Amino acid sequence: MTKSTTAYIGLGSNTGDRESYIHQAVRLLSQNKDIRVTGVSDLVETPALGNVEQCHFINAAAEISTSLPAEAVHQVLLDTENRLGRVRAEKWAPRTMDLDLLLFGQQVINTAGLTVPHRQMHLRSFVLGPLCRLNAELIHPVLKVSVRQLSERLQGGDFVLNPGLPQLVCIAGLIGVGKTTLTNRLSEFFSSRALLEPYDQNPFMRRVYAGAKELALDSQLYFLVHRTKQLNADALMSQRPVFSDYVFDKELIYARRLLDAEQLSLYESIYPDFAAKAARPVLVIYLSDEVEKCLQRIHVRNRSYEQGIGVEFLRQLDDDYRRLFETWKTCPVIRLCMSEFNVQRDEDIEHLAAQVKSYALL
Repeated sequence: MTKSTTAYIGLGSNTGDRESYIHQAVRLLSQNKDIRVTGVSDLVETPALGNVEQCHFINAAAEISTSLPAEAVHQVLLDTENRLGRVRAEKWAPRTMDLDLLLFGQQVINTAGLTVPHRQMHLRSFVLGPLCRLNAELIHPVLKVSVRQLSERLQGGDFVLNPGLPQLVCIAGLIGVGKTTLTNRLSEFFSSRALLEPYDQNPFMRRVYAGAKELALDSQLYFLVHRTKQLNADALMSQRPVFSDYVFDKELIYARRLLDAEQLSLYESIYPDFAAKAARPVLVIYLSDEVEKCLQRIHVRNRSYEQGIGVEFLRQLDDDYRRLFETWKTCPVIRLCMSEFNVQRDEDIEHLAAQVKSYALL
């Protein structure tokens, strides 16, 4: 008896009767004696990728069971596209039908004509969303995480690997959660540059934490100027990849916690001009842990200016970070619970590094 393989196909159309083309493609696949369509997701509408002005796509995913090898299924998909009038012009061009072999069992295929899993499916909500509706617990055979987790990292966004951008990976999270340690580990793994926060260079911060609130604005402006220079987009283009132990957007979190109303008003009036000069990350790794454990780490590392930090202040910051990444749309976000991830264990770093390589051009 010939062994059957469960495979998943992405379907998309953005010209003509888009829904009709999707349904026709499913029907043509069903007519193949070696393919059985076992599930089709609902349809979703999304803008075209590549910053092009085109009609929106209608997308779906289909689950099939087949006795064919992956290469033969791929050829069936190409033939089906041709039958439905696909014109192969420049990249990102409109098309009556786009059929992609996303997953073929747990096989990993890299040939001149076929790559499975699909090379950038983990960056596409219009792919992962429909896949989740068919089977959210599917495991990506390269990244070793479920399509549900991959989808959650995007929060509804669709992204493209872009060599024209600085390949900036930002590690974000609460004070004491382990950002700097992880930044150094990843930068060593990839032999890349680490950009670290200049806490010890800030001449105002110690006095602010000691109670000199009148210097809070000076301290925040110091960080704003330094981080804008450190993350300058033009400078980072020649230094990629780069890992930083902060995300620029944290500036507003701390300003709103540490400045009084008059100071904050001035700060917020100048912040946008500085932020516009900073590179946006292609990936954020957001670290979380129990607030009490973060406070323990703060006490252990024994920086004098941090010893007055209390648990309530940390809880407020923790809530601020959660809100920031609940609505984050800039880039994918990998969430790591530091109670489950051991930054000193090589296996954990290697697994994370494999994830990072799929979101940044490293």
